[in-house]
Amino acid sequence: MVDERQSEIVIPQETAEEKVRRVFSPYVVRKELLQSQEISRLPRFISEYLMSKFFSNNNEPSQEEMKKLSDFVAVHFPEMRDRDKILHDIMTSGTYTFMDEFKVETDIKAATHRLIIPCLNIRDAKILSTILDENVDLLRSGMWGIATAKYVPEEGDGRGAKGRGGPTETSPILMTKFTPFEVVNVRLSDFASKRKEFSTREWIELLITSVGLNPSAYSEHQRLLLLSRLVPLVEANSNLLEIGPKATGKTYLYRNISYSTRLISGGRVSPAVLFYNISTKAVGEIGIRDCVVLDEMNKLAFVNAEEMVGKLKDYLVDGFFERGPKKANAKASIVFMGNMEFRGSSWTTVAPEPHEVINALPAFMRDSAMLDRIHCFVPGWELPKILQSSEHLARGYGIVADYLSELFHQMSLTSFTDIINERVTLEGSGNASVTIRDEKAIRKLASGMLKLLCPDRNCSDADLSLCMDMAVEGRRGVNDLLHSLSPNEFEQKRFSYSLGMPRIS
Repeated sequence: MVDERQSEIVIPQETAEEKVRRVFSPYVVRKELLQSQEISRLPRFISEYLMSKFFSNNNEPSQEEMKKLSDFVAVHFPEMRDRDKILHDIMTSGTYTFMDEFKVETDIKAATHRLIIPCLNIRDAKILSTILDENVDLLRSGMWGIATAKYVPEEGDGRGAKGRGGPTETSPILMTKFTPFEVVNVRLSDFASKRKEFSTREWIELLITSVGLNPSAYSEHQRLLLLSRLVPLVEANSNLLEIGPKATGKTYLYRNISYSTRLISGGRVSPAVLFYNISTKAVGEIGIRDCVVLDEMNKLAFVNAEEMVGKLKDYLVDGFFERGPKKANAKASIVFMGNMEFRGSSWTTVAPEPHEVINALPAFMRDSAMLDRIHCFVPGWELPKILQSSEHLARGYGIVADYLSELFHQMSLTSFTDIINERVTLEGSGNASVTIRDEKAIRKLASGMLKLLCPDRNCSDADLSLCMDMAVEGRRGVNDLLHSLSPNEFEQKRFSYSLGMPRIS
């Protein structure tokens, strides 16, 4: 007798990692592969780019391939202590090949260009005109790549040698070859179209893994706090302040995820560096970056402090700056970061009172006019310290950082505030009104979070509420600090919003 019962066919369910590999191939990589000492010296967006070039299979590289990449970095990414040895090699052998983040400045008076080579501490090398013509971003914010330098002690044939302006006093180093490290054919629309393949939870976990952290080590709210750190990278002219304990990944994130970010950690900072150099007529970091991070705030020393603080206040309002003859608008976001001592163990911290946070700020930030220009406050003490790589650093598959970096840059050129305007009503609580700055801050923060969570602009009310909750929380943190600093001027507020139904935060 034939059994007419049909056996059930069980289709194996696709795992999260399998989905990531299927949807984002070839832009995926196993994140734990980057923990080699030599590779980890590079920014993550560069090391993951190199992995894609060295490994025949990004997911399962051989030991030979790993060693080849580590050896390549060791040889071609010199340490600062090797500077004189490399210069000696260039001078004696004639050429040297190395990688770095190169930048070219134009000296119009001398009719020349000067190549900056950071690893050799050289700011006046020469460069062939053909290289400059083919890589114009060298004249903007600079480019990572691998270059060959040649020793030309007398006259060279590159820009910076004897040229239209006559002989110039430049270094006898000439760049003769250059291969940029850049991902090509990145389309934000392609990335956004893949969002529908993932649930919101899966998408958040993918983003956190992709920036190098382990989402399993963080609660759902902590994951959203981590994403709020990314808002300045995707939302133009957004201003963020974070105070927290050391080792929570503040510096790591901005240094490793975006090539369009400039991180300034302590030291002397001048208006010429940030805004405009009157003598060289060069636009500063704010004019050429997507984000400028002022780390270790309490260790910053402003040159011409009064001018610097005034310029910052003006810029934080609407992205406009003026210095000398230069008047310009820029899109760079500004991030202020600082550490403070906390009560508690190395694993947990006791939340400080607002006045304790105020006391930990540098003098220029203990100013209500400056503080009110900040859009978002991130309470860094709510995030765990990154102490064990096996627990806190990413493992498994994520999107490669160089691809993600370019996507973030493209996101910064867009705006999602129209979604907020159409679907959200914002209100204050009690007698406290929502000021123009409150409203602007919340809308910008929500726009940035929406770009991260819903890049396809197809966001449910639940997704929109997640973004609004974080935006309201970030601005409320600023308001709490303002109230502590100037209680008579700034009332303590609790913002509310509605998406058709009131929701109080």
